[in-house]
Amino acid sequence: MASTATPTLLTLDAFREAQARIRGVAARTPLVRLLDPRLDSAEVYVKAEGLQPIGSFKLRGAYNKIAQLTPDQKSRGVITYSSGNHAQGVAYAARVLGLKAVIVMPSNAPEVKKRATAALGAEIVEVGPASSARKEKAEELEAKYGYVMIPPYDDEQIIAGQGTCGLEILEDLPDVDLVLSPVSGGGLLSGIATAIKLSNPPQPVQTRVIGVEPELAADAQESFRSGQLVTWPAEKTTRTFCDGLRTQSLGDRNFEHIRTFVDDIITVTESEIRAAMRTLLYSARLTPEPSGAASAAGILFHRDQLLPFRKAVVVMSGGNVEPGVLKSVLAEKDPPGVPGAPGAGVTGVVQ
Repeated sequence: MASTATPTLLTLDAFREAQARIRGVAARTPLVRLLDPRLDSAEVYVKAEGLQPIGSFKLRGAYNKIAQLTPDQKSRGVITYSSGNHAQGVAYAARVLGLKAVIVMPSNAPEVKKRATAALGAEIVEVGPASSARKEKAEELEAKYGYVMIPPYDDEQIIAGQGTCGLEILEDLPDVDLVLSPVSGGGLLSGIATAIKLSNPPQPVQTRVIGVEPELAADAQESFRSGQLVTWPAEKTTRTFCDGLRTQSLGDRNFEHIRTFVDDIITVTESEIRAAMRTLLYSARLTPEPSGAASAAGILFHRDQLLPFRKAVVVMSGGNVEPGVLKSVLAEKDPPGVPGAPGAGVTGVVQ
C-alpha cells in the first residue's frame, strides 16, 4: 500500500552530484546506432548499459547509495533483495568499498546472476519467487543483524544514481526527442525521466520519456494510467521471462516521480521481446538479457503508440542473459518479411 505522505521529488543537483560520485566506478556507456528497416528514417540509438562492469545499470544507484553511508553504517555491512542485477550492483559496490554484503535472491533467479553475485564476495540467501517474499526476508535479517538496507529502487539515492543514465543521454545526444526505458520497480525509469525533464529547459528540444514493460507484468502501466499505485500478484508477474521486470509494484517514490515526469508507459509481448533480442544482437552487435530488450521491442513494434520523433534512445538496461535462454531465442526465426536476421543493419557509436 502506498504511503500517505507524498515523497519529495529530487532536484537536478542530486543527479549531478550522483554523476560525480559514481565517476570512475560505473562506466559511461556509449550510444550505439540501431539500423533496422522498421525504423524508417528515424535515428535510433541504444544506451548500452550491458557494458557496465556488472552487466547492468544497477551499479549506478547501488554505488551512489552505499558510498554515502556513514563509517558506522559501513562497519555493519549492507543487505538487499534482488532477482540478480541489483544484487550484483550492491555486491560490486560493497567490494569496492570493503564492506560485507548479504543478498536475498529468489529461487528462480538466473544462475548466471547468482554465480556472478557470489563471485563478487556477497553472501546469498534464497527465498521463494515472490518479490514480496525477498523483501520480507531482507527486512528480517536487517533487524536481526543490524545490516543497512540498500533498496533496489524505492530510495532517493538509488533513483539519483540511475538517473545519471539520463544525463549521459542528453550530453551525448542533446537533440534527442524520445527516450524509452524498461520499467519494473521504477528506479531506472523514474531516474531517467526526472533527470531529463529537469535538464530539458536549456535543451533545444523537449524530450519525451516513455516506460516499457511486458504485458504479462503490466502493473506499472495500470498504476500510471489509473493514477493509483497497484500491486499485481506474483503468480502474474512471474509469467514473463524477463526476470528483471517481475516486480509486483512500483515503489512509492518511483511512482511519484513517474507520475510527474513520465509521458506514458506501454507494454510489449514476450514474442516481441524475443525478436528485439535478436535485432539487438544482429543489428547493434549487443547481447541483451530479456529485460534489456523491452525498450527496443517498444520502438520496433509499437510505433503507432509513439508520437512522431526524429532521434530516439532505447535503454538496454542489462546484458546478463542465461546461455540457455540466449540459445533458445536465437534458434527462433522472425516471421517472413520481418527484418532481424544477420546483416540486417550496421552500427555506429556516439562517444
